[in-house]
Order: sequence, then C-alpha cells, then structure tokens
Amino acid sequence: MEIVILIIYASAMLFIFLYSIVQIQLVYHYLKNKKRDEKIVDPPEMEHFPFVTFQLPIYNEKYVIERLIESISVMDYPKDKFEIQVLDDSDDETSEIVSNLIKEKARLGLNIQHIQRSIRKGFKAGALAEGMTTAKGELIAIFDADFIPQRDFLLNTIKHFEDKKLGMVQAKWEHVNKNYSFLTQLQAFGLDAHFTVEQSGRNRGGHFINFNGTAGIWRKSCIVDAGGWQSDTLTEDLDLSYRAQLKGWKFKYLESCGAPAELPAHMNALKTQQYRWTKGAAECTRKNLMSVLKSNNFPLNTKLNAIFHLLNSSLFICIVVTSILSIPVLYIKHYFPEYSLLYKLAGVFLIGVIFLSIFYFVAFASVEKKSKRMVPEFLIKFPLFLSVSMGLSLHNGIAAFEGLIGRTTPFVRTPKFNIQDKNDSWHDNKYVTPKIGKLTYIEILLTCYFAYGLYLSIKLDDYGLFPFILMLLLGYSYVAYLSIRHSMN
Repeated sequence: MEIVILIIYASAMLFIFLYSIVQIQLVYHYLKNKKRDEKIVDPPEMEHFPFVTFQLPIYNEKYVIERLIESISVMDYPKDKFEIQVLDDSDDETSEIVSNLIKEKARLGLNIQHIQRSIRKGFKAGALAEGMTTAKGELIAIFDADFIPQRDFLLNTIKHFEDKKLGMVQAKWEHVNKNYSFLTQLQAFGLDAHFTVEQSGRNRGGHFINFNGTAGIWRKSCIVDAGGWQSDTLTEDLDLSYRAQLKGWKFKYLESCGAPAELPAHMNALKTQQYRWTKGAAECTRKNLMSVLKSNNFPLNTKLNAIFHLLNSSLFICIVVTSILSIPVLYIKHYFPEYSLLYKLAGVFLIGVIFLSIFYFVAFASVEKKSKRMVPEFLIKFPLFLSVSMGLSLHNGIAAFEGLIGRTTPFVRTPKFNIQDKNDSWHDNKYVTPKIGKLTYIEILLTCYFAYGLYLSIKLDDYGLFPFILMLLLGYSYVAYLSIRHSMN
C-alpha cells in the first residue's frame, strides 16, 4: 500500500513541477520581449472607423447594469459607427431598469437594442449567438455586467485590426475594488499574474492565448469561421479561442489597455466563479486538446504549452491529492526508512515552488512598478495566496474532475454587488443566498485533518512537510470561515 501511495503522490507532484516549468518559460518570453514591445510604435491612427457592435450579455444584474450602459454610451467613437445590444436573459427587475435606460439613450440618438429571449437556452453562449444574428458590426466588442470600460477603449484596440488575419484583441482586466478586503487583494494578486506574464508570455511566445469572456473585441468573420458561439462547455470563451486559432486566426493581447471590473467580494460568489472557470477549462480540454495535438500547423513547444494551458484546472486535482496524502506520507517516511532516497530525490520538486515564486514576483513587480514596499508585500502575499488557493483546491478540484469526466451542469452566473470601496456592502443583496454549502463542512473536516498533520509532524520530529501542511491548515480554515460568515450576512 505504501508504494501505491508514494506513486500517486509523486505523480501529482510531477504534474505540478512540469506546470511550474511551463510558467517559468512564460516568464522568459515575457521579459525577453517586453522592452522590444515597448519600443514598437502603435499602429497609425485610423482614417476609417469600422462599425462596431457592443454585446452586453446580462442575467439579473440590477446593481451594475446602469453603470455599464452609461460607460458604453459615452465611448469616444463616432456615434453612427457603433450599436449596443443588451442581451438580457434576466427574470427580475433588471429588465425594467434596462428598458428605461434604453428609452432614455435612444432619445439621445444612441443606437441601442434590448434583446430578450423567452428561453435562456445556451446561457451566455446562447445569448451571444442570438445577438450575432442581427449584429451589424464587422467587429464585436463584448463586456460583462461588472465591467466599466474607459472612453478610449475602442480607439486603443480596434486599430490593431488593420491586420486582416487578426481575429481577436483582448484587453487587460483591472480592478475597481482591489483594496476592498484581503480576499479581493488575493484575487487581484492571482489575476494580475494571468494578465501580465501569462497572457503576454503566451502571446509573445507565439502560443495559444484565450479570450477572457469580456473586455475584448472579435472580428465577426472570425467568430463565424470558427463555428460560432457554442454552449457545450461552461467557458465558451476559451472554447471559441482555441477553435479560432486552430483555424489560423491570430490573437493579440494588449497589456497596456486596461478595462476596470469588480472582483467578487463574497466568498461564495468567488466559489461560483471559480467553479465555472475551472470546470469549463476541463471541458475545453476534452473538446479541443486532441485537435491541437493532431494539428500540423503548430510547433511542438506550442503544443506542449497548450497541453498545460488547457489542463491548468487539473492542477487543483493534483493539489488535493498531494494535500490528503501528505499525512500518510509522513507515516511512511517515519516507519519505512528504506524509502529515504526517494524523499531526498523529491527535494527537486522544491524547484517548482521557486519557479512559481519567480512567475508571481515578475507579475507583481510589473503591476506595482518597483514601489518601495514591493518586496516585503510580495513576501507576505505570495504564501498567503498559495495558502488560500490550496484552501479552494477541493472545491476547484471537484469542478475540474467533473469537467474531465464529462458531467454536465448548468451555467451559474457570478452575482455582482457594485462594490468599489470599503463603505459599500453586499448585505441585503438579493442575489446572495444565505445557505452554507455542503462542501464547506468537508472543508472544516479537512481543517481538522491538517491540524492533526501539524501535530503529527511535531510528534514524529519531521518538519519537512510542516510548511506545506501549515499553509493547507490556514487556507482551508480561511475558506471555510468566510464561506460560513458570508452565508450568514
């Protein structure tokens, strides 16, 4: 039995290690090309303004829809060169708010339409596909309800479409409520790494990148050529991204162009978002990975990058496996000294932690712009970010597993709260369900399990896994605590 445990444990550790190698490769591409890209002059100002369709897919967004429509309405772009489609699947008072706003904007000469479906078939993907049937724009700009695009968004992005082979431009997400709480700070820490090193590194390395579902612009003909929006995964954005790039379309990521948005300030809202992203990525792996591997149009290093890009949600499965097996491994290490060489060899996996720390530090430094507090702040946030990520690993690991085995579940939206500063609150928000999820009780049990792991480390006088188990204890206790606390408010 001990051999089986060690093999499973080592296999999970190996995947995490290989993933960290891919991440450090992205750091290399990011830094290698960053200075060069900064010297490249932007495309010339446009003489021709292409017609743009804004698609705003919404479902029960009464707290944020007004600010979104207002920000689109004042876009710095000729008013006769864009239209707005509010793709409204709401079944609450959001629809009435939208209807009144549209009447007001229409009186001011804005081309804005309220598109409603009787059946919410296909969820967000279905709404986008419905809007495509009447969209007049050769370019399609998509924004979720919690975004507040800046006036110059179009001028900063669509000039890149002078390249006729370019199918999509993705902007960087920024955060209007980054400092609202410790939870939002950690989310920003993780997302900033994706929207600096990860997206830029993949793009600059010539690898697959993904549309992030919002704050991006598509060429309409690219969407059509790639097969259109499809709802057989929970991440229709990642799915369409891969299908389009497999067709030969080029994508561009603009780190210099930001689009502010709201981070979930409620733990259960974050869990909803994480579940959808994680499971959807696993579903896209089932759907697109073999097409990537069979394609003759991409080099080996791009295919390897795509494997770990699509399989990144499987990282949570590996974290759950190594977490739960860490305590049996402590026993095996103590009572079976004949495996001592294996533990010494396992020390090489610590290099993976170093690689990940470099990855996140480069991203953090890029965002913080070398402030005086940058290093000490990173040394605090990085281990805490890892700890909370571990605490979410059971929730996300189950989502990834369900996606990989093909278990289908409906698209569940992330509730929005219109929270921007510390004076704002989600209390009495109608989209918050005062219910403690079943998984929270398992997270409490795992908190006790890892507390026992710390005790065992001390008892056996073996502190090799002590930091790892301590981070698990802190992560699971924090996630369980906030899940309960936020369910009671």
